[in-house]
Amino acid sequence: MLKTIYLAGPLFSKAERRWVNLIKGYIKRFAEDKGLDVNIINPQELISYKEILALGENAKFEIFNRCRSHLDEVDILVAVLDGSQVDDGTAWEVGYFTKHKQQRQKIVGIRTDVRNVGEFTATTVNAMIECSCDKIVDTIEKLLKTLFIWLYIDIKNGHQQNHPY
Repeated sequence: MLKTIYLAGPLFSKAERRWVNLIKGYIKRFAEDKGLDVNIINPQELISYKEILALGENAKFEIFNRCRSHLDEVDILVAVLDGSQVDDGTAWEVGYFTKHKQQRQKIVGIRTDVRNVGEFTATTVNAMIECSCDKIVDTIEKLLKTLFIWLYIDIKNGHQQNHPY
């Protein structure tokens, strides 16, 4: 059964876009190796730079609508939480998904940044973001393991299938 994963993360610098693309590649290869049927949505692939230029002032509305409509269709949101603050677009996507998500849908945050930017000692990032995430991991390996387990759980029947992880 096809599962859809949405990659929420900053998209404005070359380094940020590259990191999100690397994460997508890791997830894609891992899913293929494990025989998992996944569709990975990377928001930076939803609209081209040429389209943005052609749309002019209306580009922001088109980007918003495309991202929001895709968020409405996903099973798992992967939120890239690196940086001195969580990217504001990523924070919005996490909040929107949290408000609309069903029990079977999950949010995993990945934060490889060693800085603690939460309001309290026990929080990694802003408390609203952290409490919206079902899990926050600090490595690609932990992200892949989390996704693998979640993708193998039969949420409708409430039981976990046997898996080799």
